[in-house]
Amino acid sequence: MKVLVIGGGAREHALCRSLSLDPDVTALHCAPGNAGIAEVAKLHAVDQLDGAAVAALATELGAGLVVVGPEAPLVAGVADAVRAAGIPVFGPSREAALLEGSKAFAKDVMAGAGVPTARSYVCTTPEEIDEALDAFGAPYVVKDDGLAAGKGVVVTEDVEQARAHALACDRVVIEEYLDGPEVSLFAITDGTTVLPLQPAQDFKRALDGDEGPNTGGMGAYSPLPWADPKLVEEVLETVLQPTVDELRRRGTPFSGLLYAGLAITGRGVRVIEFNARFGDPETQVVLARLKTPLAGVLLNSANGTLEDQAPLSWSDDAAVTVVIASHNYPDTPRTGDPIEGLDEVAEKDAPHAYVLHAGTKRGEDGAVLSAGGRVLSVTATGSDLAQARERAYAAVGRIRLDGSQHRTDIARKAAEA
Repeated sequence: MKVLVIGGGAREHALCRSLSLDPDVTALHCAPGNAGIAEVAKLHAVDQLDGAAVAALATELGAGLVVVGPEAPLVAGVADAVRAAGIPVFGPSREAALLEGSKAFAKDVMAGAGVPTARSYVCTTPEEIDEALDAFGAPYVVKDDGLAAGKGVVVTEDVEQARAHALACDRVVIEEYLDGPEVSLFAITDGTTVLPLQPAQDFKRALDGDEGPNTGGMGAYSPLPWADPKLVEEVLETVLQPTVDELRRRGTPFSGLLYAGLAITGRGVRVIEFNARFGDPETQVVLARLKTPLAGVLLNSANGTLEDQAPLSWSDDAAVTVVIASHNYPDTPRTGDPIEGLDEVAEKDAPHAYVLHAGTKRGEDGAVLSAGGRVLSVTATGSDLAQARERAYAAVGRIRLDGSQHRTDIARKAAEA
């Protein structure tokens, strides 16, 4: 089977890496890709927001499956264009992708499905914003209603900072603060059957100790030794299946990857947010533990035959990923800096640790250069979280990127518990 992956970040590199190891994948393509993905897939130049262009490329390649990675192409309807061309595609329709594209729409779906989530107000005027902030009090949770590349959420004790973020958004969701640890749980669905994956935890704040501004994610780990063994089953029954059923009832069936960001509160599990695609950096650790070949699972989702899927097989190993970000991230990052040490990781740390590219490109001399805020993800596996952490940070230490930053405490508490 020929597979075309749309996107060019660490998530797509993780997907391409897993697909390249699948014996059923005869050819692997990616558009637009990045410097790391080029090592496992043939790259193609395409506007990933142009559904007609993506469908034309998939047709030209004779793709038997298209995997749409990022949220923006999904919200733009790229999956619809590929389906209209008669090609199986992993990813929800434009209408279903609004589950991520609009926080207000997601809240409405959760209300209809009876899914537990934070109380919230949707605000469009300064007066509504002030009323909502006053109603909930600190800590203030303010979310841009639309897509914001993982950086549209502000959680702060400072009411002026909360108000400023809210006023900068066309429409904003202000909600109560949810206490307790956060968990990410992915599920693959064909619109009826829901197949949960293994849970992970990511780290959104830029700095150690969960300090600093929110980012797209600075690291992740899986499994979660502290979590209730029945957590996945509970979330499937109370969150994932009801949401998929509600979207089907509305006539907008959701087929693809449903991501639930959860808070484990004193009152039980609550949904923080939904995403309509694999999350980054959690994808890196979840796929590192998946033993079942990936292509067939994604194809069953695309074809509506997920009920025929055999149970997934998982490694007992733990996985940790650490993100290396460029200077000044998450503000305007510096790009174009050379990255050194990648060959050393490949020589000294493989197969237990490896690098997944996010914001990289090849320079004219062939050198790998930084090309975004989050530049690389270093992923490692081990018999437990402590060993996986040790291997991940050993590999991080070999990589040299001027002015780069990374957190040093990814999975530390869980490993020491």
